[in-house]
Amino acid sequence: MQVAIVALPPVSMSGVGPIVDALNLANEIDGRALYRVQVYSWDGRAVPLAGGAQWPADVAFGDAVVCDWLIVVSERFQQFADYRLFLASLSRVGQRTPLVTGIHHGVWWLAMAGQLSGYRVSVNWETYQQFSEQFERSIVTQQIFEIDRDRATCAGGQATVDFMLAMIGREHGPELADRIADTLGVGVLRAGEERQRIPFVTAPGERHPRLNDALLLMEANIEDPLTTDEIAGLVGVSRRQLERLFRQYLGSMPSKYYLGLRLSKARTQLQRTSKSVVQISLACGFSSAAHFSNAYRERFGVTPREDRRNWIDKQTGASGAAASEPRAGALIEPPDRGD
Repeated sequence: MQVAIVALPPVSMSGVGPIVDALNLANEIDGRALYRVQVYSWDGRAVPLAGGAQWPADVAFGDAVVCDWLIVVSERFQQFADYRLFLASLSRVGQRTPLVTGIHHGVWWLAMAGQLSGYRVSVNWETYQQFSEQFERSIVTQQIFEIDRDRATCAGGQATVDFMLAMIGREHGPELADRIADTLGVGVLRAGEERQRIPFVTAPGERHPRLNDALLLMEANIEDPLTTDEIAGLVGVSRRQLERLFRQYLGSMPSKYYLGLRLSKARTQLQRTSKSVVQISLACGFSSAAHFSNAYRERFGVTPREDRRNWIDKQTGASGAAASEPRAGALIEPPDRGD
């Protein structure tokens, strides 16, 4: 698989390194050239990194780039002199590339190039609200990464390792991903459904304790959910104040956020444990399996049983595919174009 990594400043060694390291380790551990990696900058010059270092670029990015997997990474959306020309090239290359990925603020560049309309998109918590307002046709989430058909997005930071190993595991099997994780000294890999851990800051160096307390209460009361009024009372604010905090920082109402948290916990248990659907529904605060199934289908588009079956089929399929040669563009089914 030919991988084109487009690094746009500002970016750091910790932003680009995990991407390149994961792909190189996949080649080394497997013993085959599973990934052929080239690093691009807009002008072909070395990419300046935080701290004064540079990451060498193999070539300038432009319309002539042909690859199976395009990865755009940046740690802040920062326009440069020819950025409109870059966006035009990014749009043309993205349209013909089987798999396109944005990491951290690389997601912004893809959205600006019109590549994420109609897709589920993981956006770093810092710009979640702004991104949601600017790109209304994207389905914006606060999960650590999203893989939606031929588009994959990641919030960046530590989630980059989880994301890269998830992608490698989908193509070449979970055993290879686990071996790379062991080499990197990574503990338990997180699934994409895990939400970002957000430091709720109202000003530099200042936390918002009420919102933080509310979230801790939700995390601690999954099996027996609290009402919004109970949470507000326990953290010492009115219901209206609590709702305003959630809208401001999370773009959601407390009850909706709480439900999503419980459903995400349930999904993790469905995929990682052998508990029955009834056991999981009760453990995640649902009064009946029917109520749980309806809420689950509304959020994820499938019933709990269907989702578990799909997960098992994917793992079985991935393990079987590990023994065969890599196939370009095989990670994700192509989308129904129509974004």
